Amino acid sequence: MESYTRYERARIVGARSLQISMGAPVLVKTDKIDPLEIALVEYQKGVIPITVKRS
Repeated sequence: MESYTRYERARIVGARSLQISMGAPVLVKTDKIDPLEIALVEYQKGVIPITVKRS
């Protein structure tokens, strides 16, 4: 997994959490129901389909 700044991590997890809360499919098996917690698990497993474009 690429090394992200804390701001990039926050943006990635926040964006993914919003996607999950709007009905996007969950990419990991978990018992959690809070979209933020699910997004954090996905981030830790490296399965979030979001990339960071730097100039």
